[in-house]
Amino acid sequence: MKAKPPKTQATGNATDVVLELRLYVAGQTPKSLIALKNLKKICEEHLQGRYRLHVIDLVETPQLARDDQILAIPTLVRNLPHPIRKIIGDLSDTQRVLVGLDVRSQAK
Repeated sequence: MKAKPPKTQATGNATDVVLELRLYVAGQTPKSLIALKNLKKICEEHLQGRYRLHVIDLVETPQLARDDQILAIPTLVRNLPHPIRKIIGDLSDTQRVLVGLDVRSQAK
């Protein structure tokens, strides 16, 4: 009987990488809510358990926009892995988001 490798074993695949994502929004605007809904759907379908998502409301903490040089909202920032990538808009184009996050190879 062949032993199966442990599920936590690193294989060097892109599927082992955990993405650090920040979604910058401005309150509960329709566009911000749509972006969050779209992003959650994309993460659940294509990144199952391989992401950390932080939603940053610039109405509450506007100074955080400086950290990632946010000029428009909503904006999604992938901090890790490097290089940093940014996607502006409501994230309704799933393929564009996957390409922007550089995870298109895991797309279904």
